[in-house]
Amino acid sequence: MVFNFSRPTPLGAPNISIVATLFYKSDNPRHPHLHADSTPHSPRDTLPEASLSHLKDGAVPTENMSEYPLEPPTPGPDPLDHLYGSYISQSCLTDFFVTLANIIPGFQENNVSTRSLDGLKSCRVMEVTFTLPSPASITLDSLRKDEMVSRFEREWNLEAVFQYNTVYRRYKRLAVFDMDSTLIQQEVIDEMAQVLGVEKQVSAITAAAMNGELDFEQSLRKRCALLKGVPSSVWETLKPKITLNHGSHDLVKALKKLGYKTAVLSGGFTPLTGWVAGNLGLDYFHANHLVVSEDGSHLTGELTGEIVHAEKKRQHVLEIAAKEGIPLDQVLVVGDGANDLPMMNVAGLGVAFNAKARVQMDAPARLNTQSLLDVLYLLGITKEEQEMLLR
Repeated sequence: MVFNFSRPTPLGAPNISIVATLFYKSDNPRHPHLHADSTPHSPRDTLPEASLSHLKDGAVPTENMSEYPLEPPTPGPDPLDHLYGSYISQSCLTDFFVTLANIIPGFQENNVSTRSLDGLKSCRVMEVTFTLPSPASITLDSLRKDEMVSRFEREWNLEAVFQYNTVYRRYKRLAVFDMDSTLIQQEVIDEMAQVLGVEKQVSAITAAAMNGELDFEQSLRKRCALLKGVPSSVWETLKPKITLNHGSHDLVKALKKLGYKTAVLSGGFTPLTGWVAGNLGLDYFHANHLVVSEDGSHLTGELTGEIVHAEKKRQHVLEIAAKEGIPLDQVLVVGDGANDLPMMNVAGLGVAFNAKARVQMDAPARLNTQSLLDVLYLLGITKEEQEMLLR
């Protein structure tokens, strides 16, 4: 059997269907009545202390003219969810249709269908499906990055994720994850630095890499050099510090029930990556190998084998998909860093999860939520179906 591992775009086909998944940011609503899915609070929660310390001259207006701005600040968009409710309201949907009509020439609202994915009357997650006029006058990428879409998101306090509405969107077969700050809450190298008392040195190397003075491999080797002489048992010290991100375990459980192959690709180190992969039941894991002394007592501060950098992650995705006979359109990739972008862009769906601003701008899709389980909504899996998978 021959598999096509390319990702043909459906833009040349007639009647192109696109689905937009709208996520209301229920964790930071701007309406006085919180959404049902917002973070629960207890009556025993302590109130923050009131303070006037931020006022330089107490509660009295200052007489220092230099303190006054030359002109009033530019007003931002009105927080419309504050006016209409902490959920995706009908007014919000109507504004979304108007936004699409302003972007897409020939857009027809009668070609739109909507579906609540969380089953709530005050819906937090909504699926909006529409057909592009033929021939298509806009690309999926330009739609994702359009300024009017961005303004709509800010005004209504939500995020819109656009995908082609094909069978491959709903039926993925391979899920690939970054580890640090994606499957787990921590950055392993930072946790190691804290345990070993070398936070300042590691921070300086990280800053040099962010400033473009070092590439990923150079910065990794310099940070690993700081581990020379560290007992090889350091991994056992670190394991109790590792915490799975909320929803990681449930997401993998649900995907495994659906028959997915799963993998974690990490720029970290094999002892912890393998341990996390084993705990979650992942099928593949790849990370960097630290050299251990001949007597097995300590780390040498050196690396062996190929470095798992951005391009290597991309290569691993291609290799795993080919080995499993899975077309790239049926691959899901989730990460948070710039080194995850190449593997996100080669997959059918690449998701930047609580990522840095630059990564969110360049990623095919972004998701800022407290639970990794929300990724299932992007596959069209309703809350009721998720609960069925997790029983």
